[in-house]
Amino acid sequence: MLAGYAKLYGIDHAIEYYEEKAERDVVSWNMMIAALSQSGRVREALGLVVEMHRKGVRLDSTTYTSSLTACARLFSLGWGKQLHAKVIRSLPQIDPYVASALIELYAKCGSFKEAKRVFNSLQDRNSVSWTVLIGGSLQYECFSKSVELFNQMRAELMAIDQFALATLISGCFNRMDLCLGRQLHSLCLKSGHNRAIVVSNSLISLYAKCGDLQNAEFVFSSMSERDIVSWTSMITAYSQIGNIIKAREFFDGMDTRNAITWNAMLGAYIQHGAEEDGLKMYSAMLSQKDVTPDWVTYVTLFRGCADIGANKLGDQIIGHTVKAGLILNVSVANAAITMYSKCGRISEAQKLFDLLNGKDVVSWNAMITGYSQHGMGKQAAKTFDDMLSKGAKPDYISYVAVLSGCSHSGLVQEGKLYFDMMTRVHGISPGLEHFSCMVDLLGRAGHLTEAKDLIDKMPMKPTAEVWGALLSACKIHGNDELAELAAKHVFELDSPDSGSYMLLAKIYSDAGKSDDSAQVRKLMRDKGIKKNPGYSWMEVENKVHVFKADDVSHPQVIAIRNKLDELMEKIAHLGYVRTESPRSEIHHSEKLAVAFGIMSLPAWMPIHIMKNLRICGDCHTVIKLISSVTDREFVIRDGVRFHHFKSGSCSCGDYW
Repeated sequence: MLAGYAKLYGIDHAIEYYEEKAERDVVSWNMMIAALSQSGRVREALGLVVEMHRKGVRLDSTTYTSSLTACARLFSLGWGKQLHAKVIRSLPQIDPYVASALIELYAKCGSFKEAKRVFNSLQDRNSVSWTVLIGGSLQYECFSKSVELFNQMRAELMAIDQFALATLISGCFNRMDLCLGRQLHSLCLKSGHNRAIVVSNSLISLYAKCGDLQNAEFVFSSMSERDIVSWTSMITAYSQIGNIIKAREFFDGMDTRNAITWNAMLGAYIQHGAEEDGLKMYSAMLSQKDVTPDWVTYVTLFRGCADIGANKLGDQIIGHTVKAGLILNVSVANAAITMYSKCGRISEAQKLFDLLNGKDVVSWNAMITGYSQHGMGKQAAKTFDDMLSKGAKPDYISYVAVLSGCSHSGLVQEGKLYFDMMTRVHGISPGLEHFSCMVDLLGRAGHLTEAKDLIDKMPMKPTAEVWGALLSACKIHGNDELAELAAKHVFELDSPDSGSYMLLAKIYSDAGKSDDSAQVRKLMRDKGIKKNPGYSWMEVENKVHVFKADDVSHPQVIAIRNKLDELMEKIAHLGYVRTESPRSEIHHSEKLAVAFGIMSLPAWMPIHIMKNLRICGDCHTVIKLISSVTDREFVIRDGVRFHHFKSGSCSCGDYW
């Protein structure tokens, strides 16, 4: 009865019915504990176990199985050990199901030796015990041991279990071991287990992960029965290779969809730069009566809003998470902090960060990264230090974030301290990203020789990004000789990015070496490398407007250019002198976006603009002056960081 209530009316109605019962036998208790555990309310399930014991109801094998499973879901080894002790005292013999729950508990909590000890103590081992142990072995990356256990299982039981097969195939999936996966597929075909949904789903995931879409589709088409997991696996498979059209075909072919399926399709759009289509997908999801967005939905949406700088939509989704009671879910909050930061709203990011209890390392990293992107190096460093003082352990990303913050703010001594601390205190080996940050930090500050020495001491081969950081610093400080060396290494690495070529050409041009500059441009043409087109975009009235240099596609292009000319005349009175530059620089995309923002948005509203490339020096000067003559605030996110322009100055302090 209780199980029926829980299934038909939900767990809360089942609890009401349960509490109304005057008499409860062990079966009633067990069914309620199982229902709570399966619904994710594991702490409540364990609370019932305590209450059951207190009222003198004898716990049986079913009780122990459900409660140990609940402990495993909570990763509560302490609780589990207490229950194990009670099992030994109260049960004459541990049956295979209790044993399986114990094995799962110890394996999930990192005590694989204990799991193996329980397994070895069993006289009667069933397929469940074997499968759980194989899964535990895989969890702790003992793949060869799991294969050995699988073969032992086959030898002892003289049969192949579909769940054990699916578990081992999932191990191949994690290791991308296509060879063994194909062998297991052959075994599935011989044994007839290929018809089992759980096995077929594992095979689809394996082939998809390894890029073998032909075999993934073969398995899918061969299934006599499919569930939501089967369809979702195919959606994910085509999403991984960027074939959104094919992913959508599978999505549209489904009769029934759940939140996981919608999230998969939503993620496919956002992951591959089709954010607007993804947001439309979310609207369609909301119209479904039987589907409720979950924390994964909102994490995915916040990523999409962050990528395109959709402030208004981000605020709407924040409102939805508040209504759903998910805004302080750690994963959702972390994504929202990142969204606020990437949309230029660092103060909102900080407020949410401060409200968040139970911060994890991702929370700290998101906030430190946000400060770094906004050029707030001192705040990034302070937050990193707060993280350490609160006992949180920084990871690889934490150090990338804080070193980036030091780089953007010229905090040389602090950067050196953190770089040393990374290995000495936390045992993290510096990676390419850390070296790139340090080269950038030292180079920007004028320590070019020290930056070059650091590159020479790197334990791995420097990448184009590392040499590019040195090249950029050489431009700032006018070191032609070292710039040539850095550029030579970039070119040898065959980087397809045009930035380094354009940078060296500009260095030569500024030094009066026009022939050398022309030679670099010729090298670009010979290699088929084209200059990355610069574009800017902004949100006005729930619509994203995109601008390119010398753009003539915008329907208001004449009015925008007239407005820009008017602004240029005003700043000329402040001493601005238009450089002898090509027309495209006069009408750079960010200048056009600034003019459009002034035309379109109320005077009290900050103007948020996104740009794919680094802002040029002329645009930076012009926008500072425009902020002065118009008394407007501009927040511009370029390819590297944020710039907050207000009252004739920029938050970067002209250090970018």
